[in-house]
Amino acid sequence: MIQTIGLLIISNLFKTMAWYGHLKSHQHSKIWLVILVVCSIALFEYCFQVPSNRIGIIYFSLGQLKILQEIITMAVLAAFTVFYMKVPLTKNFLNASICLFFATFFIFKDHVQS
Repeated sequence: MIQTIGLLIISNLFKTMAWYGHLKSHQHSKIWLVILVVCSIALFEYCFQVPSNRIGIIYFSLGQLKILQEIITMAVLAAFTVFYMKVPLTKNFLNASICLFFATFFIFKDHVQS
């Protein structure tokens, strides 16, 4: 279970950098070059994402695995937004995170009770 979470965190670090890192560091680069760089980074994302899902499905339902992924995505995105992009988080980001917390509660509710 911990291995799944660790792999998802690493995967999300690569994913976030691939999807959004070029917005700051490659704004003036040719789009085809950016696509090649992004695809190269995304390959590493999949190298961690696929094993995390294969291991995680042993412990979690598909819905739980997806919500876990989204929680980690929001946490990584929050850190990336503040520390790399130098953009403060808004109240709406906090509100969306609260909604995700409730989604997590409901998707894991049956898992905890069994």
